Amino acid sequence: MAKALAPHVALVAAALAAQPAAAQPVLDGMFGSHAVLQRERPIRITGSAAPGEPLTMTLDSMQVRGRADQRGRFSMRLPAMPAGGPYALSVTAPSGSAYSRDILIGDVFLCSGQSNMELPVARAQDARSQIAASADVGLRLMTIPHGTALAPQATLPGQPGWAVAGPDSVSAFSAACFYMVKELRRTAAVPIGAITSSWGGSRISSWMGDPALAASGQGEAARLRAVFARDPATAARRFGAAWEAWWRASTSDASGAEPWQPDAAVDWKPVPRMTAWEDWGVPTLADYNGMVWFTREVTLTAEQARQSATLELGLIDDADQSWVNGKAVGSGGDPGSPRRYPLPPGTLQAGRNVIRVNVNDVYAKGGMTGPAENMVVRFADGSVVPIGSGWSYAVEPRRPERVPRAPWDDLAGAGMIYDAMVAPLGDIGLKGVAWYQGESDVGIPGYADRLQAMMADWRKQFGNDALPFAVVQIAPYGAATIAPGESRTAELREQQRRVTQEDPHAGLALTIDLGDPLDIHPGEKNEVGRRLARVMRSIAYGEAGPPSGPRAIAARRGPDGSVTVSFADVSGALATRSSAQAIGFELCGAQPDDCRYATATVGKDSVTLAGNGLSAVRVRYAWSESPVVNLYDSSGLPAGPFELVVTGR
Repeated sequence: MAKALAPHVALVAAALAAQPAAAQPVLDGMFGSHAVLQRERPIRITGSAAPGEPLTMTLDSMQVRGRADQRGRFSMRLPAMPAGGPYALSVTAPSGSAYSRDILIGDVFLCSGQSNMELPVARAQDARSQIAASADVGLRLMTIPHGTALAPQATLPGQPGWAVAGPDSVSAFSAACFYMVKELRRTAAVPIGAITSSWGGSRISSWMGDPALAASGQGEAARLRAVFARDPATAARRFGAAWEAWWRASTSDASGAEPWQPDAAVDWKPVPRMTAWEDWGVPTLADYNGMVWFTREVTLTAEQARQSATLELGLIDDADQSWVNGKAVGSGGDPGSPRRYPLPPGTLQAGRNVIRVNVNDVYAKGGMTGPAENMVVRFADGSVVPIGSGWSYAVEPRRPERVPRAPWDDLAGAGMIYDAMVAPLGDIGLKGVAWYQGESDVGIPGYADRLQAMMADWRKQFGNDALPFAVVQIAPYGAATIAPGESRTAELREQQRRVTQEDPHAGLALTIDLGDPLDIHPGEKNEVGRRLARVMRSIAYGEAGPPSGPRAIAARRGPDGSVTVSFADVSGALATRSSAQAIGFELCGAQPDDCRYATATVGKDSVTLAGNGLSAVRVRYAWSESPVVNLYDSSGLPAGPFELVVTGR
């Protein structure tokens, strides 16, 4: 039998056991096994280790030394390397070692945006055969999980890792991104790594860092988000005041008579159950996108009212602005995040308390979906008052536009996604960025300013002022038009066109012929990927040839009143499909609603519009949510939408 330890020895042993062991080095996920690192650029490797610990890093035959900082983070740089591999990467320290194997040096692409970039291969057309034939040891994939943060983070959410392309990894990977890099592998002749960092429904503002927000006029949103990080209740009041001012300006409601006031005159009806309103069996809500007000009263004791509390409303689809006793208490916009709003002392009162919630649904189903058992007022002493039943609702008959969203909103806020899903990438080397986003910004002015500011800020972060950006122009969605009219979707496409045309290191991948009027997520992502690859070959690899399809560059009035639109980047010659005439061209006057369709005759690199051209000051093409187009060049690529000023006498 072993001897018992002497008392003092036992105490020492217990004390040592209670102390945390020195943390052995850990490489960040983006530098794990199967990673691809950008060739011909200095390589920065990051990770964590014991604070102040000396480190030695080795990649192939290169070796550098460094030290972890006082937070336990390290960042070490290796010289640029040509394409090659596989190599082993190691970090050694007194506390232990970290290893990554099968490291390749090649080209790395970042793919980002909203749901059309996020849509996986498994949901795209021809998925089964594409997945079955996807194995490629020279192609590596990494998906960054969803995450938000109120300040730039050092590490990515979930510490994602790399996977070699194959049926097991490709199925859930971004289809547009996969098909782009798969196509580039045919001609690049180097290993390729693809990182996808996307989130469906996200606005561009959530992908922008503070410098980009300030440059695009959103500096106040960034500052209010910083207030929210310190004091959520104060930030909620400040944003609530802004929301209320917007409401009064949009509806002309007098102060004190707004629907969120406890005694406002509203025609309330009982909520059947805490589900999406489309599932209530109410005909007017069966396919309703818009605003609905919800209300519930809670009776509290004086003791309860004196306490601070939390209002827990469960899930809400899409966005809400909430009040208690006429005081703004919180706002959110992620249908997957339960709403929990702090109620500081003084918010509640003994006796009657009125909760009002404005829910704004912009797509698919909407409402307060609970579940009911998760809806409570939770007090500081741990007690709760259930509020999952007894709600009433009223459909808002007015349709206020451009509803404000809180800066800390996950999907529509200021920098929330950037700080978690882009900032932690640091200045890793990239060959290019593919950006597919814009649907969530339709109708919000200033998209061009936001896109330019974001591109500039990302280029600064990644240490490359000429970092190529391939932007996918958003695809058709919605009812086809039978007469010329204004289109916010077309306006956003035009801003995408102008930004990429003015940027020598950007290009536009057209999807105007690949959309689905009934589905905002068209499945033809293989062709989207091929068109992205074509843009990348031009702007990232410097290959000769047009990066996209025919590009309208000028519209000039002729002596007979006709208008001739000239095109650049035409492969072969322009041609029409299924018609002798090009369709979708409009001649417009100075007023927004002063446009008419024009008869268009196609030449080799121009289109002439007949008619009363002398009165036209603008020419538009494919100007609707879901235009029908038939103008292509010999490469099979379409001419993209545009609006040009008519010049000449």
